[in-house]
Amino acid sequence: MTDNHVSGMEASAVSVLKRAVELDHSGRFQESLVCYQEGIQLLIDVLKALKDESKRGHYREKIKGYMDRAEQIKAHVNQMKEEGKYHEQIKISEDATGYSYEALFKPYISSALSEVWVEDPYIRHTHQLYNFLRFCEMLLKSCSKVKKIHLLTSQDEQADKTQQISALSELRDSLGSQGVTLEVQYSSTIHDREIRFDNGWIIKIGRGLDYFKKPKGRFSIGYCDYDLRRCHETSVDIFHTKHTKSL
Repeated sequence: MTDNHVSGMEASAVSVLKRAVELDHSGRFQESLVCYQEGIQLLIDVLKALKDESKRGHYREKIKGYMDRAEQIKAHVNQMKEEGKYHEQIKISEDATGYSYEALFKPYISSALSEVWVEDPYIRHTHQLYNFLRFCEMLLKSCSKVKKIHLLTSQDEQADKTQQISALSELRDSLGSQGVTLEVQYSSTIHDREIRFDNGWIIKIGRGLDYFKKPKGRFSIGYCDYDLRRCHETSVDIFHTKHTKSL
């Protein structure tokens, strides 16, 4: 392994662990735990590549410190989950970036995840349907083994419903070809926005999945990469329950 490669891993580890500490200090413990774990693994990879024993000792000490903190956070999160008291809030400020679905949901997705419930009254118009499609794609690309997705949404009584029904039908068939079942229901009284995972996590986003701003043009930064897309101001509340009820 070249020195440049090792330096690159060191820089990546520093960046990830810096983010872990920031999230830790902000009380966003589940997110910080994921970052600590990723950063620790990067440091272990650096340690394996180092020959200098003094540097190796330095990194062993660093790794131990981060591992101790990660274990403390894990124990705290598990206790809060066990007591049904886990709650954290993420504030997305106006024009903020870095909140793609991958970035937002990754800390709460695990290999144990197999079923998802999405309750959002605004999966109606073209951009909202694309948002739901991107959310489904994110689940397929994740480490989870999602086999069933439930969507409860509403229909616009003043507009043509053909596009919404056709788009969701096409998505149902497409997901089916990937071994995932999509079940769609409509409600005229739905108001709340909530996403539930069968591993116990509940994510409530003030604006639902529709928190991204429209890009300035089709060739503007953020049009394709949603980590670079500007957001509307909203809040995200995360809870955990041992019992995930169906819609």
